[in-house]
Amino acid sequence: MTHLRKLALVLTAILGLATATPAMADAGPGRCTGSFVNPITDICWSCLFPISIGGLDIWPSSRPDPDNPDLPVCLCGLRPGIAMGFWEPVRLADVSMKPWCFVNLGGMKLDPGFDIGFRSISGPSAVGGASQYYSSWHVHWYAYPLIYWMEIVADFLCLESGSIDILYISEIDPLWQDSELTAIINPEAVLFANPLALAACAADCVASTAKLPIDEMFWCAGCQGSMYPMNGNVSASIGHVQASRLVLSRFAYKLHRELVAWGT
Repeated sequence: MTHLRKLALVLTAILGLATATPAMADAGPGRCTGSFVNPITDICWSCLFPISIGGLDIWPSSRPDPDNPDLPVCLCGLRPGIAMGFWEPVRLADVSMKPWCFVNLGGMKLDPGFDIGFRSISGPSAVGGASQYYSSWHVHWYAYPLIYWMEIVADFLCLESGSIDILYISEIDPLWQDSELTAIINPEAVLFANPLALAACAADCVASTAKLPIDEMFWCAGCQGSMYPMNGNVSASIGHVQASRLVLSRFAYKLHRELVAWGT
């Protein structure tokens, strides 16, 4: 009887190890996690404000806002209307070092059948006597016209309509993978790849912290770093939050440079 108990314990331990091993593998660095966006609790609804008509604020806000057109009349195509301004949530983005990981689709990970676009974080490496980390990221860009879906504002002709859709996947973009290829769309990057240009971004950091960034300093991304190169390679990665914000700023810059986000 004692031998049977020992044998049962051994078999139980073996089965426990066999079932625990895949779970540990799933919890490793290659696992894709995420959740669907809750349109009620996960949206910054106060970020829609201020609301203005022409240059007049009818619903002010403490959040910074660029100058609005002075005239209250505008054209939407060929149809005249009232120039009403507010921040409309129409885009959603994933920023991840794991390729084909769609965080905002519940952590769904696709298998394209080929090995491409693996991102990583490495370091520290000594640069100028200091240590810094290098990280690489991917971005997935979604159409997400939330106000149109919820019919919060129904009488505006220029609201973006449609359904949720994946508009851009950086894994298949060769310009996003290689900084040398990225130079095709941002050749001016060589002008700002120097200590003076990077040090000047301190002024943009102060301005963006106080209110809004300086438009003339387009090569700076506030306190996050440099807007160049226009890809997911961050040579001075301070942390995941800083690096992912910088990459998303570069991605939006890249879409406008390529005229993909023209008119938004």
